[in-house]
Amino acid sequence: MPLHPAAPEDLAGLVSAYQQTTQAVVDLGRSCSDADFDLPTACPGWTVKDQISHVVGLESWLHTGDVPHVEVPDYAHIRNEAGQFIEKSVELRRRMVGQKVVDELETVAARRVAALSEPEVTLETVVRGPWGPAPVGESLRRRILDIWTHEQDIRQALGRPGDLDSGGAAVFMDLLFAALPRIVAKEAGIEPGNVVIIDSTGPVMGRAGVWVEPGEEGKARGIPLFSGIAHDGDPHDVFTTITLSTDCLTRRAAGRGGLDDIHYSVHGDEAVARRVLEHLVIVP
Repeated sequence: MPLHPAAPEDLAGLVSAYQQTTQAVVDLGRSCSDADFDLPTACPGWTVKDQISHVVGLESWLHTGDVPHVEVPDYAHIRNEAGQFIEKSVELRRRMVGQKVVDELETVAARRVAALSEPEVTLETVVRGPWGPAPVGESLRRRILDIWTHEQDIRQALGRPGDLDSGGAAVFMDLLFAALPRIVAKEAGIEPGNVVIIDSTGPVMGRAGVWVEPGEEGKARGIPLFSGIAHDGDPHDVFTTITLSTDCLTRRAAGRGGLDDIHYSVHGDEAVARRVLEHLVIVP
């Protein structure tokens, strides 16, 4: 079942989704008091202001390539070298007034949108990406996923839900559904003979399924359902359907909280459903 609303696929649609979710972060920041900026979020060690600082810092680096020169303390929430790099932009802004950080994001985002909207830029144009050079289309999707995730972190901390039917939400869901065959068969290790279906009830509605078949050397392989790809099923296949909202699905896929923090229902094998949900994380 296709996503509704559908995720943008053309450059103009992706730029619009990027602009919308960065502007949403700006608008949320504009509404914050000093106390709001200091509220903790679902990201360990990060406040609302730190979340905005992260978005500013990464977008600024993607635009200019300039790495902040700042010493980062040995924080408990930093787990690897990538985390150390990301923390630089947050540490740089820890003593800044929250509204100044918001001002910076507004400026950086406008520059990014202008650069991405240049006439010579196409979906295939290679640009700086979070994990190395990448085509604009791929890089934008990943940035939309990340920024929209942090937008939702901020909304959750502030108690201001929203944008669950936006272009950013649809991009997140599209990337999640594309990763589902790998997650089910490889990450969760669901055995051949199982069919796993995830049903999102909305605001972004859609259904994705995976049939697990035996692969080479005894390794299971996930075959996407509802995609037009034919497969040889078995009448004895075990079907498990997991039903949950866009909010619960994306929070779980962002790695925010555990299974007890979301509401979902299962028709089929509860143990299979739990294993899939435990591994259903696509945000680094």
